[in-house]
Amino acid sequence: MVRIWAKIMREGKIVKQYVYENNTEKLIYSHFFEYLSEICRELDAPTPVLLKTHIFNFAKFNHVRFYPRDFVEGVDFDYLLLENIVL
Repeated sequence: MVRIWAKIMREGKIVKQYVYENNTEKLIYSHFFEYLSEICRELDAPTPVLLKTHIFNFAKFNHVRFYPRDFVEGVDFDYLLLENIVL
């Protein structure tokens, strides 16, 4: 099961959070944009631009941060943090 904890952070505090769950057996990195799109829809936030470095950071460190510079639209938070929940 895939679980990703998404947090919108402002000034070191969690403003919004959401736990994405998918019943697939393991995380499929080619579907990462689909996961990210659904997470952003649930958080009512714009979807950031997804780069290879974002996927590599998530794969290597089990988390990735999206800063305001990663969004096409303006955002009112410091960053969007996605953490892989490993059981």
